[in-house]
Amino acid sequence: MTHLFPRPRKALGQNFLTDQNIVRKILAAAALQPSDQVLEVGPGRGALTALLAERVNHLVAVEFDRDLAALLRQQYQNSPTVLIHEQDVLQVDFAALLGEGTYKVVANLPYNISTPVLFRFLEERHRFSRLVVMLQKEVGERLAAAPDCSDYGVLTVLFRQWFEVRREFLVPPDCFFPAPKVDSVVISLVPLSGSRVVVGDQELFEKVVRAAFAMRRKTLWNCLKSSGVAEVPAVEAALNETGINGQRRGETLSLDEFAALSRALQKPA
Repeated sequence: MTHLFPRPRKALGQNFLTDQNIVRKILAAAALQPSDQVLEVGPGRGALTALLAERVNHLVAVEFDRDLAALLRQQYQNSPTVLIHEQDVLQVDFAALLGEGTYKVVANLPYNISTPVLFRFLEERHRFSRLVVMLQKEVGERLAAAPDCSDYGVLTVLFRQWFEVRREFLVPPDCFFPAPKVDSVVISLVPLSGSRVVVGDQELFEKVVRAAFAMRRKTLWNCLKSSGVAEVPAVEAALNETGINGQRRGETLSLDEFAALSRALQKPA
């Protein structure tokens, strides 16, 4: 069947996984059970799809490429437990697509859309029991970063609030066709039962986090003041109450400190 698939499209960031050992390691990281429902994003030529279809009760695969989706539908037309959808995962209505119940996610994300797709997963986290995603190594390092390093940022803080993040293993370029110019990494994400920290107003918390990283070379004080996230007196009061030095940079704040700052900003001036 492989010979029928079209050539990879550079414009879509397509790099197809070809190493069966890596496929098996990804499935092991997903801790699959026969009763699982699985959402596969970016099945491509179906390297993961074939084994997923054998192991789980229900598989929904979302593929953006029209030709690949058509060929996969043809391949699985007699498999009632496998549904192939030609859709953009950034636009998909997850409620309509998945219906009831929770899903595990297995995804080999194109590098050019991996970050926005991760944020979509974050928004829809209540639908998922576990996510195993293949990412560009740089993005994976941002997910798993610790404070006070260059990889630490908005992605790190917001995912740490809601997920256990684990770096599973590296995947070298020669495991793909065509071989990308960078290494990849497989990351597993397990949703927590709730927020790791008390933030009060979630929308304000996210605004504070984004503001703190908006100008990485600027101090926290300057970032918050410039962002308009709160009036200057409120920012001063919140920094004083939490004991956070406004001359620090956002990348030095822990999740707990971001939560404390956000809660303090919610208090009447």
